[in-house]
Amino acid sequence: MSIGTFSYPLPANEPVLGYATGSAERKRLKEALAELKSQQVDVPMYIGAKEVRTGKKVSMHPPHERKNVLGYFHQGEEKHVHQAIDAALAARASWAASSWENRAAIFLKAADLMATKYRPYMTGTTMLGQSKNAFQAEIDAACELIDFLRFNVHYLSEIYKQQPASAPGVHNRMEYRPLEGFVLAVSPFNFTAIGGNLPTAPALCGNVVVWKCANTQVYSAQMTMRILKEAGLPDGVINLIYVDGATIGRVCFNHRDFAGVHFTGSTGVFNNMWETIGKNMANYRSYPRIVGETGGKDFVLAHRSADPDVLVTALLRGAFEYQGQKCSAASRAYIPSNIAEEVKKKLVAGVKSFKMGTVEDFTNFINAVIDQKSFDSIKRYIDQAKKDPKATILAGGKCDDSKGYFIQPTIIETKNPRSLTMCEEIFGPVLTIYVYPAGNFDKALELVDSTSPYALTGAIIAQDRAAVELATDRLRHAAGNFYINDKPTGAVVGQQPFGGGRASGTNDKAGAMLNLYRWLSARTIKETFAPPTDYRYPFMGEE
Repeated sequence: MSIGTFSYPLPANEPVLGYATGSAERKRLKEALAELKSQQVDVPMYIGAKEVRTGKKVSMHPPHERKNVLGYFHQGEEKHVHQAIDAALAARASWAASSWENRAAIFLKAADLMATKYRPYMTGTTMLGQSKNAFQAEIDAACELIDFLRFNVHYLSEIYKQQPASAPGVHNRMEYRPLEGFVLAVSPFNFTAIGGNLPTAPALCGNVVVWKCANTQVYSAQMTMRILKEAGLPDGVINLIYVDGATIGRVCFNHRDFAGVHFTGSTGVFNNMWETIGKNMANYRSYPRIVGETGGKDFVLAHRSADPDVLVTALLRGAFEYQGQKCSAASRAYIPSNIAEEVKKKLVAGVKSFKMGTVEDFTNFINAVIDQKSFDSIKRYIDQAKKDPKATILAGGKCDDSKGYFIQPTIIETKNPRSLTMCEEIFGPVLTIYVYPAGNFDKALELVDSTSPYALTGAIIAQDRAAVELATDRLRHAAGNFYINDKPTGAVVGQQPFGGGRASGTNDKAGAMLNLYRWLSARTIKETFAPPTDYRYPFMGEE
C-alpha cells in the first residue's frame, strides 16, 4: 500500500558519447568489442524463472564479417510460446499489484546499468550483431533505450496524477489498470532501443509480456534481457523467446487472454496481424490493443530557396547512416532545377568520400546490411534501376556479399517521379532523386503527398519561410514526424515523439505519454460520503 506520493521529474536526455580518438570511452569500447569477439555466447530463451536451451542452435554472425561466429541462440517452437504465455499469466497478479515506486525503480535501475556498467556491451553487441558504427550504436543501444526507460517512468507518473473533479459530498478518483491478459511485443532488427522499449513500456504499466525479437537482433536483445533481470525484474514479467512469426502469431492471436500487440516491422505483417485479430474477436476476454509502427518511404523536399549544402548534408546523413536501414531513412528526394546540378555534384562527391567496412574500424561511415535476404532484395532494386531507361545511377550501385553484406550507397536519378524506387520501401542505402521545375513547387508538393502509401517521416529544406509554412500545411498527413531544414531521421525521446500514419502505423508515438495510454485500462471510482436514503427527488413534491 502506498504511503506517499512519489515524484519522478522530467529527466534530461542521456548525453551522447563522442568516441573521439584518444578518449576513454573509445578505449573501453574497443576493449569490449575484442572481449565480445573472443568468446561465443550461448543464448537461452527466458521463460519465467528458466533459461531454456532447446539444443536447436542458430549461429549469430556479424553482417560485415560472415565467417565470424559470435555465438548461438536456442530456437524455440510452439510449445515454448505456450510456456511463455503461461509464465506471463502466472506472474500477472503479483506484478499488477506491485507498488508503482518499486516498478519504477526496476526500470530506472536498468537505465543506470545501461548508462554505466553495461554501456560498452550494449553498444558493442549492437555494433557486432547489427553492423552499426560506434556513433549509430551509441545513439541507439545506449542513449535512446536509456531515455525510453527514464522518460516512460516520468510520463507514467504524470498519467497517474490525472484525476477527475469531485463535487461536494462526493470523491472521484481514476485508477489506471494494466490490461487483462498478456501483451505480445514483436521487435525488429534495426534498433536495439525499439527492441527494449516494445516490451518494457507495457511492463512498466503493470502488464506481462511475451517478447519475440528478430533473429538478427538476438545478440543485443539478450543483453537487454540480462540487464533487466539484474535490475530486479521479476520472473515471468517479460519472457524472451526465439520462435518464427507464423508460430507465435498462431498461438498468441488465438489465446483468450491476448490483450494487445506492440509491434515494429513491415506493413504487410502488421496488416495480417490486424486481420487475424479481427477474425478472432469472439475468442478474446477484451478488445486487444493493436499498436504498430511499420514501413516508410520517407521524403526530402527542397524548395528553390534551399541552401545546397544543408540539403546535401541532410540527404547524405538521412539516406545512408546505418545503411539506410531506418524506417525513417530518406529514400526519395525532390530537388528544384535551379540547384539540381550543384546538389548532384556534391552528393556524388559525398558518397565517393564514404569509407565502407567493418564496425571495428572507426573510420568507416558505412557498414553492412543485415543479412542475405536484405542484401538480395536491395540488389534487385538496384539491378532494376540499371535497366530502367528513365533512371541513371549517379553513384554506387555495386554489391558484394563475399565477406559481408556490403552494398555501396547508391544514388539514382529518375525522370519518372512514380518509378519503382520512388514508391516502394527498399530499406537499404538507396536514394532516388527527382528534379522538378523550380517554379512548380505546388506540383512537387502534390507529388510528395500522393506518391507513397506511407506517412512516417519527411523534411522540407527551404530558406523561404512562406514555402516552409506552405509545405508544413500541405504535407500535414504525409508524415507523422516532419522536419524543417534537417534530415528526417534521428528522433530523440521526449523531444520528437516518433510514429506515423497511413501505411506507416497507428501513430501511437513511442517516446511520449501517448504510447503508455495504450497499455492502461482506466477505472473510475465514485464514493458518496452521505448517500441518499429516499428515492424521491424534490421536483416530485405536490403543490
